[in-house]
Amino acid sequence: MIQFRIQPDSEIPASTQLFNQIRFAIASRQYPPGYKLPSTRALAMQTGLHRNTISKVYRQLEDDGLVESLAGSGIYVRAQGHEGGSRLQSPILKEHPDAYKIVQQALDELLSQGCSLSEARELFLAEIDWRLRCSARVLVAVPATDIGAGELMVYELEESLKIPIQLVAMEELTSILDKTTSATVVTSRYFIGDVEAIAAPKAVRVIPLDIYDYAKEFNQVKNLVKESCIGIVSLSSGILRAAEVILHGLRGDELLVMTSQPKDSYKLQAMIKRAQVIFADQASHPHVHAAVQAAQEDLIRPPKLIRCDNYIGTKSINLLKRELGLG
Repeated sequence: MIQFRIQPDSEIPASTQLFNQIRFAIASRQYPPGYKLPSTRALAMQTGLHRNTISKVYRQLEDDGLVESLAGSGIYVRAQGHEGGSRLQSPILKEHPDAYKIVQQALDELLSQGCSLSEARELFLAEIDWRLRCSARVLVAVPATDIGAGELMVYELEESLKIPIQLVAMEELTSILDKTTSATVVTSRYFIGDVEAIAAPKAVRVIPLDIYDYAKEFNQVKNLVKESCIGIVSLSSGILRAAEVILHGLRGDELLVMTSQPKDSYKLQAMIKRAQVIFADQASHPHVHAAVQAAQEDLIRPPKLIRCDNYIGTKSINLLKRELGLG
């Protein structure tokens, strides 16, 4: 950070001293276009000047066209002349004030690698076009034996991304990709190796999704009294099998564990009558809740129903949003 110094015994007013120093920092590119100036509080602590004095200097800089104020964001150095002052007026840049700097840095890096401006432009446009085309079709691929895991991923992704998602059995993925020129395939890390082996020859990108760690739910299970009966309901048969193994490792034979998919009415009804606690994934929860309500009159003590967090980890969903250009 540049250190501005004010000489209290100078004949030059303190505000003029600061104005000249900031103007020099801008002219010498120590403060390049798009750079965010220090807050009035930070500059007051550095120089000893009153914040009102610094605000006056900033207004003078803005009047002279050297900086611009973005409401709720701060004061930024404006580009001059060929540097693209008009670009800094873009609504996109006002919403994302650091965007210009990021683009500029990426472009500088490409040029340093030997690309010409025309080649860099082609690379940018090709990548943007490819991402737009890939985001137009998003496929969730899982084995047919655990199609429920795919249904759960589709449910959560459509809720988060607000775009249609297509579910494909892994065994049918090759024929689907033969008929498309661009798509994005997503799958759980459980299945990533098999899915990549199918998609790689088709030059289709595959994005693995990390699953939620269920730490909160495991802690709740740890605190259950011995001989409790717990139910687990999920669209995914694979999740149910894994849950039984993990819970046995966690509590041994201390708990009775019952599992069911939401459409298995017989198992679900038995669980509702027996279990003290039922864990359900996001997609299954409404179905289980309705079943509990329907059986209310026949229950002495209704089970406690706990809705698990998303099967897909939040970081994975945010990464997918960025990859698809959705946020």
